[in-house]
Amino acid sequence: MMNEILFNNVRIVDPELETVSGLVDVKIQDGQIAKIGSDLDQKCDMQIEGDGRYMLPGLIDCHVHPFLADANLSRLSEVPPTLMSARAGRILEGMLQRGFTTVRDAAGADWGIKQAVEDGLIQGPRLFIAGRALSQTGGHGDFRSRTDDRDICHCQHALAFTSRIADGIDDVRRAVREELRKGADQIKIMVSGGASSPHDPLERNQYSPSEISVIVEEAERRGTYVMAHAYGADAIRVALECGVRTIEHGNMIDHATAELAAEKGAYLVPTLITYEVLADTAEDSGWSEAMLTKLSLVREAGLESIRICREVGVKLGFGTDLLGDSFDHQSREFLIRSQVESPAQILYSATRVNAEIVGQTGKLGVIATGAIADLLVLDRNPLEDLSVLQDQGKHIAAIVKDGNIIKNLL
Repeated sequence: MMNEILFNNVRIVDPELETVSGLVDVKIQDGQIAKIGSDLDQKCDMQIEGDGRYMLPGLIDCHVHPFLADANLSRLSEVPPTLMSARAGRILEGMLQRGFTTVRDAAGADWGIKQAVEDGLIQGPRLFIAGRALSQTGGHGDFRSRTDDRDICHCQHALAFTSRIADGIDDVRRAVREELRKGADQIKIMVSGGASSPHDPLERNQYSPSEISVIVEEAERRGTYVMAHAYGADAIRVALECGVRTIEHGNMIDHATAELAAEKGAYLVPTLITYEVLADTAEDSGWSEAMLTKLSLVREAGLESIRICREVGVKLGFGTDLLGDSFDHQSREFLIRSQVESPAQILYSATRVNAEIVGQTGKLGVIATGAIADLLVLDRNPLEDLSVLQDQGKHIAAIVKDGNIIKNLL
């Protein structure tokens, strides 16, 4: 890592204030933003001329599955950890090249892949991992066929890394402790049915309030939090009442439940792009008719959930939830959400709000003195033109992560 890098003549984009600064210099030292101003000291290891381009904080995606490299999850039972890790490395590298310098794994990634990124063995975003998601028997994370009566699978394949079945107070308590022992940054649970699971009804709740409360208690005891897969309004309500901090998807939220989320200071992380992609590919991937019906329901409700949450003041994060070979569609989430939100609102979700979610307020998602140097230099102003974030990072002239130059076309 170079100790000092100076970007000359850039315009800092602030999604919160919806402003763009005049021309400034930004000095990076030892992985952090050291100074922002005009005519900064030119003595440094490297100078990069921004020539009036736009500087944005590194993007954060708070719902990714780099280990789920097949839209038909059942086929992951045939993928060994070695192949799974190789695929994940390629997926993570693509995310970084699209400007996502941080991602929050929503089940599947373990401490090994996180360490590989930190050690530089894989070029990818920094990871906040969930380990294996917790699911009740017959829940969204129970991928067994109806003819499989095994209680516990000690398999070593990609699907086994995704979730674990835990039932009852003692079992869920132990499961949380086990995932934290293995390095999970946050705990993921399934509290409603899902589209990608074949046997659980979408509208039915999963996990009892007493089980959810124990899961939250154990996570908070270790200084972390619970993220919950949830679609139906009642499932979301129960999760919020039990102390769940972030609701994933939330497509069928209603006004009353959104008001509860706002009151509790909880976050909702929409993931709209995955439904658009799956609408075109799921049938060919072998999804059943029942799964396709569930997919249609959540797809139709997605934009309305954002409208409702915006109306009552719920804090909205930014996620994508892509599977299989669809990760190249990651940045299309910006365009889909632009149907109901301004570019500034969406970018605020993908920077400041997501930094709050991963517990890095003031360190990530901002361009400020003392913040971690995760920076993008863009050819155009993203507050006016979100297409600058499309085309697999083509319009990103420079990418900096942790003060390291990842890409530089200047």
